[in-house]
Amino acid sequence: MRKMPDGPLREFYDTPFPSRENDWRQVDYLAIDFETTGLEAGHDQLLSVGYVTLRGDRILLGDAAHTLIRPTMDIPESSAVVHGILHDRAAEAQPLEEVLPGILDALKGKALLAHHAAIEYEFLNHACQDLYGYPFLCPVVDTLALEVRQFRREDRAIRSGDLRLAKARARYGLPRYPAHNALTDALAAGELFLAQAAYRRTKRALRLKDLVVVS
Repeated sequence: MRKMPDGPLREFYDTPFPSRENDWRQVDYLAIDFETTGLEAGHDQLLSVGYVTLRGDRILLGDAAHTLIRPTMDIPESSAVVHGILHDRAAEAQPLEEVLPGILDALKGKALLAHHAAIEYEFLNHACQDLYGYPFLCPVVDTLALEVRQFRREDRAIRSGDLRLAKARARYGLPRYPAHNALTDALAAGELFLAQAAYRRTKRALRLKDLVVVS
């Protein structure tokens, strides 16, 4: 921090992370999702971001945001058929260097929340390294990892497809949403997290340290 120059990443780190000892309902989370040209953060690029704040057990829909991001590479056909973001829409979007400060600002003082959060974490880390020269660090809650833990607690086998976002939501009676829109998927992960936290019964209060995969 002492060596880091002023800028969006320095401002992000100037705000303390939530304490791992906090009751989970005393923590702010940012449910976030990216659509990308592929899954390799070192090679592929961001195409859109959607996020919404969770304040304890509430989703603040008024804070929701969805932004397209202009890539510097061609969008592979294999990814375009999944998320529907084509060259004409991407060409009118903002570049990453204009979008990333807003993402970091939204994440200040929060835990990052996502389904299969390694994707979001790695793309954010690569973007921060590339644009600012320093790594991205943040407490991370992964709804996929929480679902794996639940299967293990119940001594249940995990079958192919069981950990997909839609399948996990269905187990908690949550509605099915269209997939591969960044904001919709972020909201879907946020709702899933609230269902997982409500369903999990422990003898002591559930704390942030019981939920994080990275801190």
